[in-house]
Amino acid sequence: MRIDVDAFKVLQVLVEEGSFAKAAERLHKAQSAVSYQVKKLEQHLGVNLFCRDQYRAELTPEGKVILAEGQRLLQYLANIEHLASKFGDGWEPKLELVIDDALPMKPIMRALKRLTELEIPTKVQLNMEFLGGVQERFERDNADLMLVKDYRTGPSYRPQALPEITSVLVVAATHPLATATELSLFELQQHVELTIEDSSVNKHYRDEMQFGGDKVFYLSGFVMKKNALLMGLGFGWMPDFLIESELASGELVEVDFTGGSRYSFTPQLVSTMERPLGRAGQLFTDLIIEEFAAELKAKQALAE
Repeated sequence: MRIDVDAFKVLQVLVEEGSFAKAAERLHKAQSAVSYQVKKLEQHLGVNLFCRDQYRAELTPEGKVILAEGQRLLQYLANIEHLASKFGDGWEPKLELVIDDALPMKPIMRALKRLTELEIPTKVQLNMEFLGGVQERFERDNADLMLVKDYRTGPSYRPQALPEITSVLVVAATHPLATATELSLFELQQHVELTIEDSSVNKHYRDEMQFGGDKVFYLSGFVMKKNALLMGLGFGWMPDFLIESELASGELVEVDFTGGSRYSFTPQLVSTMERPLGRAGQLFTDLIIEEFAAELKAKQALAE
């Protein structure tokens, strides 16, 4: 009897989700089908992979070793598939990109539109995450590219810098901080700070631009954060491209903080040598870089 390779994928999802029900939902399978696949693998290997007396789906010591080897096998198979598509004359079947929500989508969408107009057969998947969740998903899903504000680098990563983005510390015109001048850190900390929640599972990313007060509201995206700011709920950092009209109309105003109300960061478009980009990945990379450069040029022309 041959080992069902897909069973290792099921094991990995079970560990991540913590229950057969949640794993079945994520895998779009019946719970009974997931249980049967795991049981069949246990019978074939002759070992118990999960502790059946635990509330969560937890691996036995033997299960942990077998899953680790299974993950290596899945990676080897993924590399073979990737190389096969790369060495062939055709396009790769799928291109996956993970994007930080703090970055502008317009140039990415324009690049995608140009890619679509070429009528290539590659399926493109764009996933939005926040802070540490971008790199976590990039690594977990074996994605091809990540467009990220910040990340933990490594020897296999290949970053390409994109134009700088400026974030502005803002508040609604109706908020008490709107008319205050030369605000100290202590004075800011007396008000509600609005920030974005890290979408990584372990919430390991610490945003160094947070102000450290006790009154912090974590929101699940910049659309929600912008709405909360406009309602006067609190103050917070916003990428300038998302609030241009609100700053121009006076609905949002820049906070007069003594520590500075603006900072810039350089986003990176990152791939990895472990998963070399195929034909579509290289083309999409070039298009994204071109569109970001065009966006910067247009912005500079308006400022002159």
